[in-house]
Amino acid sequence: MTFEVTGEAYDRFMGRYSRPLAGSFTDWLDVRAGERALDVGCGPGAWTEHLVQRLGADRVSAIDPSAPFVAACRALPPGVDVREGTAEALPHEDDSFDVAGACPVVHFMTDPLAGLKELARVTRPGCWVGATVWDIAGRRAPMATIWSALDKVAPARETESTEWSEGHLEELFERAGLHHVDGTQLAVTVTHASFDEWWEPYLHGVGPIGETIAGLDPERREQVRAHCHELSGDGPFDLTAVAFAVRGRA
Repeated sequence: MTFEVTGEAYDRFMGRYSRPLAGSFTDWLDVRAGERALDVGCGPGAWTEHLVQRLGADRVSAIDPSAPFVAACRALPPGVDVREGTAEALPHEDDSFDVAGACPVVHFMTDPLAGLKELARVTRPGCWVGATVWDIAGRRAPMATIWSALDKVAPARETESTEWSEGHLEELFERAGLHHVDGTQLAVTVTHASFDEWWEPYLHGVGPIGETIAGLDPERREQVRAHCHELSGDGPFDLTAVAFAVRGRA
């Protein structure tokens, strides 16, 4: 699975959901003016942008393993410290930030526990570390309609991990040594003008779902499309997705 795609392609695929999620996440973490913040797994900058609006570019840092995403995030207002790297080996000193988070990224980390320990390490004692993951197990992620279609058309295909059920992220936070851990659910609703506007971004090989669709033969791909169309209609229609959000004190 890869995210070596353009920032624009990812934004059209997932940014339409991750950007409003990032706004709710910023509020829930109570990010305040004067703080320094780190966005881990920043992608093209969905949460980075919210942090810049709240704190100013010179107080925000970001990191992602995808070079195209780093380039896209660097195109945001100048002053954001954007680096290429992984959550499991953050290039920052201990206690460098007042808040650090990953939105929604932890389920894509090679070693989620190591990544959370790194977020805790670079965050000042007593400050918030936060993360979100889509409710994939509960079929409330943005891609749930397509997974439903794939269950009928290609049930033997690989699927995204379903281990991220409620409580799993809290458990990882506690194992990472974070304190006063608590969680909530954050819902985002996106209005799609038409079925084609919703469907087209899934055809560019972005993320596990995009790679799965790209790997189907034309007949089965059309069957997936037809099943999704049957479920969604012509549009416009609203799609509500739910993420688990967890925070803990470093």
